[in-house]
Amino acid sequence: MRLTTCYTGASIVDGASEPPPKHVHDVKTNCFSSSISSVAIALALLGLVALAGCHNPEAAGSYAAVNRADVLPNVTFTDQLGKPVTLSSLKGKLVLVDFIYTSCASVCPRLTARMNEVAKKLGADVGQKVTIISFTLDPEHDTPEKLRNYAAAQGITGNGWLFLTSTPAQIDQELARFQLVRRRESDGSVTHNVAAFLIGPDGREIRQYNALDVPIDTIVSDIDRSMERG
Repeated sequence: MRLTTCYTGASIVDGASEPPPKHVHDVKTNCFSSSISSVAIALALLGLVALAGCHNPEAAGSYAAVNRADVLPNVTFTDQLGKPVTLSSLKGKLVLVDFIYTSCASVCPRLTARMNEVAKKLGADVGQKVTIISFTLDPEHDTPEKLRNYAAAQGITGNGWLFLTSTPAQIDQELARFQLVRRRESDGSVTHNVAAFLIGPDGREIRQYNALDVPIDTIVSDIDRSMERG
């Protein structure tokens, strides 16, 4: 996350209070003209620097990927239909990843609703060029049936969106590939994780997001640009 502070400066040109002697008039005039030119150039450069400093291409909630690990290894999970899904088989396409659990009644439905907006904007590309994965953060309780019911309750239809579960150890290992951990509160509930990631065809991160803050169109634009690059 980067905060850019911008500022501009001003230069002051001091002149003599009395007219210069006649014999130095030309020299003084030339020096003054040269100073004006130098100041103009300096101010122009300052303006360019200020504009460059103020331009931040990253939208709110969208950050450059820093993790270069392969997050789609040859490991098999189970989807909401009870079918095995090997993560490495998803390579060759873009993958959009987030993390939910089915007993969550607040943050997770909001995350899923936002991802669903992305899916709607992508249309037929979901499943053909892009796969969406929602990993459970509560594998101790989230069976394929519960994930299927959660997806249906959120209005998720069609192919291309996988809700994945596995053993707790395997979920923890996958989270570690994203440099994440899951924790439980004292009441047994799971700590929410609002991270989301755009994964390239090689299984490595392209962008990372705060899924509650990032504009929907930012994710869609990132996906569109990545598809254009192939």
